[in-house]
Amino acid sequence: MADAFIYDAVRTPRGKGKSSGSLHEITSLQLATQALRAIKDRNGMKDTAKVDDVIFGCVTPIGEQGSDIARIAVLNADYSETTAGVQVDRFCASGLEACNIAAAKVMTGEADMAIGGGVEAMSRVPMGSNGGAWASNPEIAMKSYFAPQGIGADLIATKYGFSRDDVDAYAVESQKRAAKAWKEGRFSKSVIPVKDQLGVTILAHDETVRGDTTMQTLAALNPSFEQMGMMAFDDVVKQRYPEIEKINHVHHAGNSSGIVDGASAVLIGNKQSGDELGLKPRARIRGFASIGSEPSIMLTGPSLVTQKLLKKLGMEVGDIDLYELNEAFASVVLRMMQHLDIPHEKINVNGGAIAMGHPLGATGGMILGTMVDELERSDKTTALVTLCVGAGMGTAMVIERV
Repeated sequence: MADAFIYDAVRTPRGKGKSSGSLHEITSLQLATQALRAIKDRNGMKDTAKVDDVIFGCVTPIGEQGSDIARIAVLNADYSETTAGVQVDRFCASGLEACNIAAAKVMTGEADMAIGGGVEAMSRVPMGSNGGAWASNPEIAMKSYFAPQGIGADLIATKYGFSRDDVDAYAVESQKRAAKAWKEGRFSKSVIPVKDQLGVTILAHDETVRGDTTMQTLAALNPSFEQMGMMAFDDVVKQRYPEIEKINHVHHAGNSSGIVDGASAVLIGNKQSGDELGLKPRARIRGFASIGSEPSIMLTGPSLVTQKLLKKLGMEVGDIDLYELNEAFASVVLRMMQHLDIPHEKINVNGGAIAMGHPLGATGGMILGTMVDELERSDKTTALVTLCVGAGMGTAMVIERV
């Protein structure tokens, strides 16, 4: 098995996933195209035929975002026609799964160089608009105790003892860390400005960061999923978890991931291909894994996949210098910290999706790039990147700085 190295990682800034957001007029194709062009231009890749495949996560692959957006973006970015492209969907972990697939192709020799990442224009292609059997077909919904993710997040908080103050305090810290990271230029290596057709910069920073967030401002927000719970979903999950008498609904827009637009791209290759292009590897991919977890509570997979991957690599929790877990909801991160005894100063050190947003198919590639940058900036060695996943799953990757 060949080693797989990360040579570069880029991402767009995240724009508000609303019609008023700065990226609303920019299509998914353009977001993906600009990420791919940045990889090509930053690395002086005159011969893009050396990139065998592009794997992009996309969670809502319909309409303008459908029909294998990865391959269409490859063509639009003026890559060689021999560079293939494929779209993958593992819900919120799609972008990291795309990078895992790219790395696997390099490790097995199927590809010498590949690009992983993803794209999601949530202001233009609404989340959930592609439908699906799990929520709508009683055959599977009833036996798996289906409930929306927000109910699962509140169930985690209830089951594992996280109060409204706990999740709000975590959200305040995420906002402060993200604002500090932007102020100190910690994202400057990776973030590429999104431009319009005339080359004018439309957005160069994450649009939803609010560094002045306080416990008081969050206290004014009503729980987002309480009404949903009253519409039978609380009763559904209590059948699965009969020890729970009442769901404590603690999550709201301020302590949950924001809906945003964005794209990411991570250049992965073997040593020979990098040498041929005159590129210096930035990180080596140690390993990756995915796992299934209980689907009703849904969001506990990160701890389980972390344990699975570390065991496979012969590592312990303490061997990892930095952890990055997508902040789908505050309770997801609090539970992983609790379960694996990870101190807060080692996880999501630059804030996360509560502050910056979660462009579903792109996020995995975004936070992987964040960890490559942060290992270099902080002079640390190892990082583990992971995400919770819809329908009860977890996906993770371990990297080490070169």
